[in-house]
Amino acid sequence: MQALPFLSAPVISTPLASAPLLIARLVSAPLRCARLLPTRAAALPLRSTAVDLAVLAGHLLLYPTGISPERPTPRPAPRPTAASPEDFLTPAAPTAPEAATAPEAATAAAAPTTAETPQPAPLSPTLLPTEGRAHPPVLLLHGFIDNRSVFLLLRRSLHRHGWRHVEALNYSPLTCDLRKAAELLGRHVEETCARTGHRRVDLVGHSLGGLIARYYVQRLGGDARVRTVITLGTPHSGTRIAPLLSAHPLVRQMRPDSTVIAELSRPAPNCRTQFVAFWSEEDQVMVPATTARISHPDLLAYNVHVAGVGHLALPVNGTVAAGIREALATAESTEVADAISVA
Repeated sequence: MQALPFLSAPVISTPLASAPLLIARLVSAPLRCARLLPTRAAALPLRSTAVDLAVLAGHLLLYPTGISPERPTPRPAPRPTAASPEDFLTPAAPTAPEAATAPEAATAAAAPTTAETPQPAPLSPTLLPTEGRAHPPVLLLHGFIDNRSVFLLLRRSLHRHGWRHVEALNYSPLTCDLRKAAELLGRHVEETCARTGHRRVDLVGHSLGGLIARYYVQRLGGDARVRTVITLGTPHSGTRIAPLLSAHPLVRQMRPDSTVIAELSRPAPNCRTQFVAFWSEEDQVMVPATTARISHPDLLAYNVHVAGVGHLALPVNGTVAAGIREALATAESTEVADAISVA
């Protein structure tokens, strides 16, 4: 696996610098304590734990705002043509007197068509309203026992830097099978492509959300629709954290010996999707920490190591967000270059 050169620098930053004022006040005390901790490598676990606790406090306040599903952006209206709306009306049938003037009708039929006779061009069924004129849509998938509110800061960052189509998805808390969640993701991807006019989308998944995205791409043919999958603290090889939580079916599917992890280790020839996996040694949920790396011979994957960032802080860390933006932009420029070289 390779490391993206522009994302190889360690990440040590305060994740809530741009959080709402109320949340910033409530979590300011633990954040100040975290800043006072030494930044030596030996102190990074303590520092990241303090920051994670501050992030958890802020996220608990935002959690109710993300319970309801997000309303998708309406489909863009077709671009107007030069012809006026009246030009598309069906002409009325000629009256009896008009039909009787055969010489005049013959003369009109023989006359060449001029510019005064509008010829409206029908809208092409393959018209793509935003393809090539905007970034591909980005779909955000949350982790276990979470909702779309965890991506408040990340989606704001993407919006500010030019991404128009950014949607955070909720999957049901009653979901007990990762495969079913991946199937539902596939339906939403198809609906998003039809609504926005893009042939492909990008996926960003935190923890379990990244595993759902990878399963859809690798096992359900989603590589035809997904250009890039970015995962944040995702147990690609399974995590051994909290064995007692394995009573929940989804947690069992994230264990190293699960059938889902075994399926993801199978060959995936000709997979067209690029993967970028952010991982941190201070991620207390990934046991071992390297399980958040992607190691598969058939996948084009880049593993990005970040330092001093815990599991909960990954989706809200400003520098990680900058790395996500750069990874998406790099994938887009590479895609354009490939299209030009093929042409």
